[in-house]
Amino acid sequence: MALGALDLGAADMTETATISTSIAGALRGYSIEVIPNDPIVVDAALARLDPGTEVFLIWIPGANPMDLIGPAARLRRAGLVPVPHVGARHIQSAAQLEQLAARLVGDAGVDRILVIGGDRAKPAGPFGCSLAVMQTEIFQRSGIVRMAVAGFPEGNPNISAIDLDEALNAKIMFAHDGGLELSIVTQFCFEAEPIVEWLRRIRARGIDVPIRVGLAGPAGLITLARYAVRCGIGNSLRVLTENPSVAKLLVEKGPEPIIRGVACAAEDGNAASLPFDIAGLHFFVFGGFNKTVGWINAARGQ
Repeated sequence: MALGALDLGAADMTETATISTSIAGALRGYSIEVIPNDPIVVDAALARLDPGTEVFLIWIPGANPMDLIGPAARLRRAGLVPVPHVGARHIQSAAQLEQLAARLVGDAGVDRILVIGGDRAKPAGPFGCSLAVMQTEIFQRSGIVRMAVAGFPEGNPNISAIDLDEALNAKIMFAHDGGLELSIVTQFCFEAEPIVEWLRRIRARGIDVPIRVGLAGPAGLITLARYAVRCGIGNSLRVLTENPSVAKLLVEKGPEPIIRGVACAAEDGNAASLPFDIAGLHFFVFGGFNKTVGWINAARGQ
C-alpha cells in the first residue's frame, strides 16, 4: 500500500475521531422532555437518565396542571431535576397559579420552571404571555428563581420578529431587575444555519443568559414533518420537503448533522465544544423517549 494511502487513512480516522469527540462532548449535560401523564415514559426516565439530568415536563393542553406534581416528585426523588412547563395562556386564574407554584415547590421540590406562552388563541384566564406570569412574582415568592423562556431561531408564525425581540428583551430586563436566573431553550430546527445565525445575533445584542439549543430526537420523516407543521418551523419544513438527501440524513443520523454544523461555527475553530457559550442541548422526543435516549447513549459511546 502506498504511503499516501496510509496518510489519507490516518487523516480520515483522525477526522472521524474528532467528529465523534465533538458530538459526545456536545451531549454532556443535555436535557430532555417527557410527557408527565405517561407513566411508562416517566418510568423510563427514572431508569435510564443520569442523576442530575434536567427533565422538562411538557404542558398538556386541557389537562389538570396539578397532574405535573406527581411525576415531578418522582423525578426529584430519583436524583433528576424536574423542570415543569407552565403555559401562561392555559392558566385559568391567579389562584390556580398560586396553588400550582405552592405544590410544585412544597410537594415536588421543584426549583426551576420553563414559562411558555402556550398554544392557545384565547387565554383561559388573565395571562396572555409568559412575561405576565413572571410579573406576578408568584413563583418567586414560592422560592423558584430559576426560569427558562422560549427562543425561536426560525421565528414564530403567530408573532412578528420585532415583537419576539421586544418580548425577549422585556423578560431579560425583568429577570435582571428581579434577581431571576433566566435561561433560554430554543425551538427545534432541522438545519444548523438558522440556529447559528440566531445565536450570533442574540449574543451580538449583548444577551448573555444561558441558552439550550433544542433538537428533535431521531424520528421518521413523516413524524418530523408533522411536528414541524404543528410547531410552525416553516424553513426547516422546506428542508425536509425540498432536499431529500438532507431529510434522509436526518432520519438515518438523527440530529448529528445539526450538532456538527453548530459546533463547526466556533470562531476559534474548536469543534470539540459548542460555540456561543451554549449551555447544552435540549431534546424533543417526537420519535419516542427511549429511541432518543438510545441515540444519545450511542453517540456518547455508552
